[in-house]
Order: sequence, then C-alpha cells, then structure tokens
Amino acid sequence: MYDKSDPRASLAPKASAGTIAQTGLVAEQQEGYFYASAPLISDATGMTWMHRGHNFLVAYTEAQPGAMFERVAQADEYAVLLPQAGAVITWGGTHEDVPGNSLAFVPPGDSTVTLPGGGVLVRLFSTQNTDLAEACGNARAYDAPRPHIPPFQPWPEPTSGWKIRAYSLDVPSEEGRFGRIFRCTTLMINVLEPFDGPRDPSKMSPHHHDDFEQGSLALNGEFTHYLRWPWTSDMADWREDMAIEMASPSMLVIPPPVIHTTRATAPASNELVDIFSPPRMDFSMKPGWVLNAEDYPMPEDQPAGRDERS
Repeated sequence: MYDKSDPRASLAPKASAGTIAQTGLVAEQQEGYFYASAPLISDATGMTWMHRGHNFLVAYTEAQPGAMFERVAQADEYAVLLPQAGAVITWGGTHEDVPGNSLAFVPPGDSTVTLPGGGVLVRLFSTQNTDLAEACGNARAYDAPRPHIPPFQPWPEPTSGWKIRAYSLDVPSEEGRFGRIFRCTTLMINVLEPFDGPRDPSKMSPHHHDDFEQGSLALNGEFTHYLRWPWTSDMADWREDMAIEMASPSMLVIPPPVIHTTRATAPASNELVDIFSPPRMDFSMKPGWVLNAEDYPMPEDQPAGRDERS
C-alpha cells in the first residue's frame, strides 16, 4: 500500500480478497544498535560491528587512518559502501582509487580495502562466507531454518568479466525512479537519497515481502520502523504490532511476510540504505531503476512461483 506519489505504487499487485497468509512463517526481526553497543572488533584497524540476515550481512566500521581490511579466498562478490571517506581497493593484481560517496563491487578471491584517511566503511557480504556469518553478533538467530526463504542463488556473472566496479552516488534525482539502486551477483543495494526532516505521516508505505528479507541500514539520522505480523489461521503466528525506534548507525532486518514501513524522524538529515540478497527481480524489471544494469545481466528466467511484491 503506497501513497500515489511513491514510485513503488506501480509494483504492488492487488491483493486477492479473503486470502489468508501461510502459517508457520513467524520469524523475529533482527535489531542491531551499533551506536549503543560495543563493537565486535576493536583493534588497530578501528571499531567494527557485524549484523546478519538470512542471505546477507553487514560489517560497519569506523576505520583508523591507513586501516586495511583483507579478504582471502572470498567466496563470492561483495560490496563496499563509502559514505564519505575514500578507499583503495585491490583485487587480481589491480587497484582502484575509489572516492567517498561511492559504492563498489569486489569480485571473489583475494582482495583488500584500505582507507588512507580513515572514516566510515560499510562492507556487505552474502552469508555464503561462513566465517563472517559466524562472527555476527546475532549469528545464533539463524540456527533455526527459514524454509519460506528460498535457498540463496547468485545472479549471472557480469557481462565483461570479473573486475572491481565502482559507481559514484552523485546521481541526480529522476521522477518515477525509486532511490539509487545498484546490483551485483549477490546483492541489491538501494542507497536512498538523504531525507531532511521528519517524513510526512500521511505518506507512508506499508507493504510486505512474501519470501525475502529486507535490511535497513541507518547511516545518519533517526527512524521509527513499524512492523505488523499478518494474522494467519494459527494464532501461534500472531504478534503484537511494533514501533522500533532506532538512531544511527543501526541495522534492522525485516522478515517476510511482516508488513512494514519506516518513518524518518530526525529534524535534520536522515540517510537509509536498503539491502536485498539476491537482487530483486521486480526492481530489476523497472526500466532505469537499476543504475548499473548494463554491467550485471538478469537471470534468463524469473524463478517460478516467486511473488515479486515490493
């Protein structure tokens, strides 16, 4: 359910009258309050917090000048988000100087990310990297299987082969396009444009996902996340509505099929990043929405039976 001004309104199909959600799909949201909790890693590189979903995880670091972060035998492609500080990324004998306000994708294998001047570094991985998944503060939250979420399946390899790919986030707004969306083989990342002041409460966007999680990473500002568990025929599935207030930096993982919407509440700038793994087909099928679509092809066939609601 979207306000008519929301670009996602064109994605949402009309719900069938009388439809009852499947039972047994209850899962708890995963809250990571980086600003109010001790870092999982505190050493010469800086302070790092790690928080996971079913298919993805986030490593949020306040890096010291000159800090280097190495991945050896990385299982698959990962993302490097640089909100302000620049970095030098190496892979396969090549290096890329990536300025701040950029998003980069790094191929599998051995690589390093170095921040000469320090600053905030956000790395996003798939949970196929079990060493990182096990290091997350909420790792045990996924010991119980989530059978309603399909097994992770990466998307096709990039059209011109593996290499470091960096994209500026200095992208002008465009009417009808939602956010600043980029995808790789493992992730879809929507770096939403900064929002000044509280969100208009008359223009919210409650919606749900049938079979995939959404990660909401707060980089700046304050947010209230509203969650509603749908009623099924089994009262054991029912939950009270929640309004979760989170400052920044923080990370919330929203499970399906929870109905959710988020309101920015800080009077100044609010910055939020939405994370999905693997990439979303519905967003990918909207012309012009995925800003690097030419680099990363879609699967030839959409997965059967997948309800691509937003």
